[in-house]
Amino acid sequence: MEMVCFVSLLFLFLLRAVGYGINRNKLFRRIFLPSSITSGLLGLVIIQAFGRFIPPVCTRGWDIYPMVLINVVFAALFMSFTLPSLSPGNIWKYCGPQLLYGQVVAWGQYVVGLGLSWFVLAPVFSTPPYLGIIIPLGFEGGHGTTAALHSTFNALHWEQGADYSFAAATVGIISALLIGMALINWAVAHGHTKILKHREDVLFAKDQLTGGDEEGAAAQPFSFQSVRSFVMQLFLVGLAILAGFFLKKGFLWLVSGIPFPEKKSFFPILPLAPFSILGSILFSYVLKFYMPSFQVQPRTMQRISGMALDYLIISAVTMLNLKSLVTDFVPFFILVAAVAVWNIFCVVWLARRLLPDAWFERATVQMGQSMGVTATGLLLLRVVDPRMETKALSAFGYKQLIHEPLMGGGLWPFIAVPLAVVYGPAVVFFISVGVMLVWLLVWRVAFRGRVV
Repeated sequence: MEMVCFVSLLFLFLLRAVGYGINRNKLFRRIFLPSSITSGLLGLVIIQAFGRFIPPVCTRGWDIYPMVLINVVFAALFMSFTLPSLSPGNIWKYCGPQLLYGQVVAWGQYVVGLGLSWFVLAPVFSTPPYLGIIIPLGFEGGHGTTAALHSTFNALHWEQGADYSFAAATVGIISALLIGMALINWAVAHGHTKILKHREDVLFAKDQLTGGDEEGAAAQPFSFQSVRSFVMQLFLVGLAILAGFFLKKGFLWLVSGIPFPEKKSFFPILPLAPFSILGSILFSYVLKFYMPSFQVQPRTMQRISGMALDYLIISAVTMLNLKSLVTDFVPFFILVAAVAVWNIFCVVWLARRLLPDAWFERATVQMGQSMGVTATGLLLLRVVDPRMETKALSAFGYKQLIHEPLMGGGLWPFIAVPLAVVYGPAVVFFISVGVMLVWLLVWRVAFRGRVV
């Protein structure tokens, strides 16, 4: 058994190294495709083309790696958060428009996806009416959220949902980069950017981008002290996940007395990931106030989270079941295109009305996150605002403190999937419409006509 695990992990590490090497090529560096996606797509091609020649031991357990690693991703990520020094009132004034815009974009993905699948695709293609839930999971949530919901999809007897969501997450990252660069060139040509004024500025900004965090991590000197610190932080992540496990058990015990019939099929299928988020937040507060000698190192936690997410993406993309995707490929493509159009509409039309100064820069980083991951948004922002001269980065950072625990990898996706499948798409659709309208009303009352 130990040899099986060793061979499986060795093949995963080898795929990661080859993908990183490919991304060192000048052509791939200009595409900005994350090396984890490159590695995953390479693994997918190898498995599909030469699967019969590859011993099963090489990918043994890869189907459960995402479900395990996502708890590490979320626990380490939320333990790395530090509370801002500004007062709550100033934080709201500072990042409020960015938060409102991000919430409208996120909830709109559920409205567009579920509305299209419920009213159009289900009658025409006989697909499940809740098929549209996969797009916001893949776009706004990403590979991590999909991995966390893998067991939920299985419990709902809709295994194809995980495959479609992983595919949507992969297509989302690639689309975010391609669409993002196209929108940046459009904005520069029409004078909508605050920093870049000419197309040559875009090319120069792209050339300044290097390998990013991967090279930075690789350049850090090795020492036994750094290894000891890394292991200690990893141990704290394990304790945070354990706290999340007990929180889930306590939650299930509390709801066991709720008298409605679906409780037995609804609550137990909730994954561990959202409880890992809560556990990490609570555990970080315990460490801060009661065990100050065990300090959380945000940078190390971010590296742990990033490494876990890399291997999660590689294993998830490599093990995609393409046969299940072929069945409903046309509806899947229509859903992806429709939600991509929604994100483009938000940048081109909605952002300039909801966001204050540097509206395009603020919308660009949000689009990158809403279709890919946070790193995608930050990369696009580095192109359009190379020296971070606008307020886009700081507003986006403060927004994340409120946005992430709710949307993306937050609590709502883990509730939305079982709600849509167990009770039907109407529940999630109308909740999403209502919440989106509430956020627009809040903007109208609090920020209309004001520049922040």
